[in-house]
Amino acid sequence: MPKIIVLPHADLCPQGALFDAEPGLSICDNLLNNQVDIEHACEMSCACTTCHVVIREGFASLEPSDELEDDLLDKAWGLEATSRLSCQALVTDTDLVVEIPRYTINHAKENH
Repeated sequence: MPKIIVLPHADLCPQGALFDAEPGLSICDNLLNNQVDIEHACEMSCACTTCHVVIREGFASLEPSDELEDDLLDKAWGLEATSRLSCQALVTDTDLVVEIPRYTINHAKENH
C-alpha cells in the first residue's frame, strides 16, 4: 500500500503526517480521510485552487493534469512545476511526499 508523507504545515498538521494511502482515491480524499483538513472550497469539483499541493516526491507516478486543472493552477498561490490540485490527482501505487502551501486563495473565507 502506498504511503503519503505530508510535510509539516503550521495550521493543518504542525508535525507533518504519514499514512497509508488508498490507491484510486484523490490526494485530497486521502488527506481528509487521515485527519489532514485541507481546504476544498469547491467540494472537489475542480473549480478553485484551495486544495493546491506541491508534490515533492512521486510526481511522475500521477496521471497528467488536464487543461482545466492547468488553467486553475495558473491562479494558485505558490505555483511550482510539481503543483497539483489534490482533488484531481489520483493516488497510484507509488509513495508521495506532499507539501501543502502556506496560503490559499479562498475568496469566500477571505470575505468573512
